[in-house]
Amino acid sequence: MAELQRGFFERRVDEVAPDLLGMVLICDGCSGRVVEVEAYRSSDDPASHGYRGMTRRNAFMFGPPAHLYVYFTYGMHWCANVVCEPEGHCAAVLIRALAPLAGIDDMRLRRPVARRSRDLCSGPAKLTAALGIHGRHNGVDLLSSDSEVRLSCDGHVTADLAQSPRVGIKRGLDRPWRWYVPGDPNVSRPHSQ
Repeated sequence: MAELQRGFFERRVDEVAPDLLGMVLICDGCSGRVVEVEAYRSSDDPASHGYRGMTRRNAFMFGPPAHLYVYFTYGMHWCANVVCEPEGHCAAVLIRALAPLAGIDDMRLRRPVARRSRDLCSGPAKLTAALGIHGRHNGVDLLSSDSEVRLSCDGHVTADLAQSPRVGIKRGLDRPWRWYVPGDPNVSRPHSQ
């Protein structure tokens, strides 16, 4: 697997997000290929956790780049984001879906309600549960070889991608900041909705 460089993540979040499609997210012996993402940015994005400034909850979203921002939502789910842009800026890419690659038996143990492989990681909370990502991973360096959660490039090229508005939000609906691999069965919402 090729090593990613920190500079890759220091770019604008809406440039990094589509380039994450095809990357591999790895945690605890499990991995999946990124097939759906959404971009969020601070002060000019009302859907962003950092829209109103830094808090204890969102502090990792302000940098440094290539770290993980993990948050708890709806009182029951973890969601994982890749921090982008230079440190001090508030920008992150939500990983919305993965195509399972390795550790599928462990993923099934963590997500027994998933009847098919494509249901294991077809949503942001599903993929964190399947890979075992949770709050203690908040702030980990995704590029460090000794990190529990890593992001890697295995040379896979995602030639075809689609773009749409983000889903599951009430503000910032005008931004087409969701990218996904069309036709991939693991995408959380296959069609622009």
